[in-house]
Amino acid sequence: MSIITTQDGTQIYYKDWGTGQPIVFSHGWPLNSDSWEAQMLFLADHGFRVIAHDRRGHGRSSQPWNGNEMNTYADDLAELIESLDLKKAVLFGFSTGGGEVARYIGRHGTARVAKAALISAVPPLMLKTENNPNGLPIEVFDGLRTGSLTDRSQLYKDLASGPFFGFNRPGAKVSQGMIDWFWLQGMQAGHKNAFDCIKAFSETDFTQDLKKFDVPTLMIHGDDDQIVPIGAAAIAAAKLVKNATLKIYPGAPHGLTDTHKDQLNADLLSFLKD
Repeated sequence: MSIITTQDGTQIYYKDWGTGQPIVFSHGWPLNSDSWEAQMLFLADHGFRVIAHDRRGHGRSSQPWNGNEMNTYADDLAELIESLDLKKAVLFGFSTGGGEVARYIGRHGTARVAKAALISAVPPLMLKTENNPNGLPIEVFDGLRTGSLTDRSQLYKDLASGPFFGFNRPGAKVSQGMIDWFWLQGMQAGHKNAFDCIKAFSETDFTQDLKKFDVPTLMIHGDDDQIVPIGAAAIAAAKLVKNATLKIYPGAPHGLTDTHKDQLNADLLSFLKD
């Protein structure tokens, strides 16, 4: 397996396919790098080097007790990029991974970055606050924490069979394969790590990170995202990133990397070639 060891001794697994300009993928919660396979296979076939890691505590990476927050996630990403000596890299972040990419740029800049894309991403802030009235109330995230402690296996099945892929919408074409795939990835994550990550993705404010973006940035979001509602996410984020391009997928759910993979792959390829 391909692994780097971070400064605090955490082992981070990554996959590295193809040759060409490097694209680095940051995944969502509670998933791992496997969730990007449709995009990685497609873009590697189109002449790019595609690299995706399992965030600490997820997939095949170590399950450390500490460091399950955005600053450390971003620093882990920086260590991966520096270890592989990537230059002119393109960063793609899905959901929680969009926060990871934003915090990476906020903390480490864009010296090694050519472009970025945030897909169904959590920035600038998911949590409803006085200054963020369109966010989700804390009770939503407390519910995830309660579900995780009570029966996290069932929680993941409920998310995948319902709002994540939009399978709870009338007329939805339900894929048991997608549900099983989500559940399997979730159960590979460490319990403590996945639990802590709920706070990381919901309560971290990425406003200042987004203001530091100085590379071409694409934002893609479904307008029927029941996990990360578009109003407090991509629509707000696009106003903070200079010259950002926002693409809204009508009717698309949160998990559009699977449900809308052909459309997404085409849009990402076009963005890469611009």
